[in-house]
Amino acid sequence: MAIVATLAMALMAQGPVDAVVAPETTYDVGFEQLVAGRDHEAVDAIENCKELAQDDPARLINHGIALARLGRYDEARADFEAAATASNSVELETANGEFRDSRHLARRALAMLDSGDFATYYALSMR
Repeated sequence: MAIVATLAMALMAQGPVDAVVAPETTYDVGFEQLVAGRDHEAVDAIENCKELAQDDPARLINHGIALARLGRYDEARADFEAAATASNSVELETANGEFRDSRHLARRALAMLDSGDFATYYALSMR
């Protein structure tokens, strides 16, 4: 299963998040853990992923999601800001077939962080 969580459609609301799919990758970076609400395990999986660069925008967004869900907002903000200002971006396809730029998703994550939405947020996405 291609796996790197990003934000996708549920950034608009506090409900569940649509999956994000980029079929060319096969990296397991915390998706199953995020879906199951095992955020500590998601952080470990993402931090131990050797296949993606540390500055990969999707990796940064996933890591930020897991951290935000754990209440580690300053660290999450650093990840989201790095993804939002990255020199490279990744087009991610949401489960509903829409494509989103990783910078756009990172900016939406920052907005969610600012509004306190991560307190009730459940991530569910893939790259």
